[in-house]
Amino acid sequence: MAATRKTITITLYMSELIYDVQNKTYLTGRSRLNGQNHEEVAHMQANDDDENANQIARSIGNAFFNLKTQLAEYVDAPGTTADDILISTDTNLTMALLMPSNYNEGTRESLAVALHQYLVNSAVGEWFTITNKADAAEYIQMAAANLGTMRDAAHRRTRPVRPEVETVDSQG
Repeated sequence: MAATRKTITITLYMSELIYDVQNKTYLTGRSRLNGQNHEEVAHMQANDDDENANQIARSIGNAFFNLKTQLAEYVDAPGTTADDILISTDTNLTMALLMPSNYNEGTRESLAVALHQYLVNSAVGEWFTITNKADAAEYIQMAAANLGTMRDAAHRRTRPVRPEVETVDSQG
């Protein structure tokens, strides 16, 4: 008898991901402002300019495809073709995961949040690799921690329930 699997679908909204990338870079830049480094701070902050938007979308796409590799044992992505086209900033990212039948569905929100944070921290880390190398390592470390949270949430299982056994009266 084949084990039944549960499909967990997670949708990550590009608008939320982009906002978080821009907000984190803005807050980091503002925290570095000492009154004399306006130009440096401005270059640290992501914005909606085409070149910045393209880099953010590329970074989020890179992180998303890496995420599929990290979750390969669960990802339901049939097909035999792939491409490297830039993900559109108005496209949402959806991942269908085929989880074991005893997967604890109570952790699906934790899994979704860890996926979101991984994408954001990876994109910010990649952004700062270009604009502020000193801060890049911190965000790359946070992305690695998000992977740990994600794996923990993906590996949660429900406790087994003892089946009732029908007994046969042998004194019949």
